[in-house]
Amino acid sequence: MKYDYINEVNIHMPVAENYKDIWTFIQSDYYRMKGSFATIIGVLTLIFVEPSFWFLFWLRIASYKKKNILWLIAKLIHRRNMFKYGLLIPSTTRIGFGLYIGHPLSIVVNHSAIIGNNVTISHFTTIGANHIHAAYIGDNVYMAPNVSLIEDITIGSNCTIGNGSVVTKSVPANSTVVGNPARVIKENCSARYTGTPWLFSVL
Repeated sequence: MKYDYINEVNIHMPVAENYKDIWTFIQSDYYRMKGSFATIIGVLTLIFVEPSFWFLFWLRIASYKKKNILWLIAKLIHRRNMFKYGLLIPSTTRIGFGLYIGHPLSIVVNHSAIIGNNVTISHFTTIGANHIHAAYIGDNVYMAPNVSLIEDITIGSNCTIGNGSVVTKSVPANSTVVGNPARVIKENCSARYTGTPWLFSVL
C-alpha cells in the first residue's frame, strides 16, 4: 500500500497497488460496520445480508484499475448497484479506509471528490460540483442525512455535519456545523457517531 498526502485536509490517502491492498480496503469497511476484524466467511456473509456492504465490496474491486476479467465483472456489478440502490458513487472517486454507509439510499458523489478515512455518509447526501472540483473531506467525518457539500470546499478531520446542512464554505477540523447555509456551532470537538475507526500506519 502506498499513501498520497492530501494537503487540502492534511491526511494520508491510501492507494491500492495490488489485490492484497484491495482486501485491506474491504476489511476496513467491514470493521467499520461490524466492529471486528474480517474473515472470509464473515465478509461473504455480510455481502449477502447488508446491501451497503455489497455495494462497497464491488466498489473497492472496481476502483482498482488493473484491467482483467475480475475488474470487468466488478465494474458491471458496481454500475448495476449504483442505479439499483441510488448510490451514485463512481469507482474513480478517491476514498480512504473504512467508508461507512448507514443506509444505502439516494447518495450522489461527484467523481472528483476526495473522501478521507473512517468517513460516514448518510442517506440523501450530495457531494457535488459544477465547476472545478468537489469537496475534500478529511478523516473521521460524520455526515448526517440530507447533507449537501457544494463545490470545492474542504471539510477538516473530526467534523460532524448536522442533519439537513448545506455546506457552501470550508469547515475547520474538529468542528460541528449545522444549518442552511451551514455555520459552525461548536469548535475543538471530536466527530460524533464515528463508531469503530479503522487504524492504520503510513510507516
